[in-house]
Amino acid sequence: MTRRAAVALGAAGIVVVSLGAAAHAVSLSRTSTATATVTALAKLTLSTAAMTFPDADPDTVPNIPAAGAPLTVTAKARTTIGSAVTLTVVATNDLLSGVDVIPVTQLRWTASGTGFVAGTMSRTTAQAVASWVSSGSWTGTQSYTLANAWTYATGTYSTTLTYTLTAP
Repeated sequence: MTRRAAVALGAAGIVVVSLGAAAHAVSLSRTSTATATVTALAKLTLSTAAMTFPDADPDTVPNIPAAGAPLTVTAKARTTIGSAVTLTVVATNDLLSGVDVIPVTQLRWTASGTGFVAGTMSRTTAQAVASWVSSGSWTGTQSYTLANAWTYATGTYSTTLTYTLTAP
């Protein structure tokens, strides 16, 4: 074999070897599982922890609005699809000033916002404030008024309102 033929044959051999290596490529696949646990969760925020009703003449102000802005309520819940999410409020007692009493049913509210409803306070039965279906975040307002009357004894009256957000 001449030197020229050997070089040409060597070049052809390199090409064959290079093409042969490309024809034997390997591909591997593996899997991994991603898992996320989402549990039921609820969060409730009120814009204020106290409401006050200023004194007023019952003839000119038959319903005393709470001082300041309406109460802003933000409710957030994670629950199963189709489950009812409810927000209620109940008073621990009537409005009390020592032995003097203003029935807590004299406390009423109007409401705005998706799912929010107007109502009258109770000390015996939790009253609906709002309701929704499935997970979400909602914001609404309650504008409280206190029915005013000449028959109220003087004093500073108070009660505690307990809001409960339920998301099964």
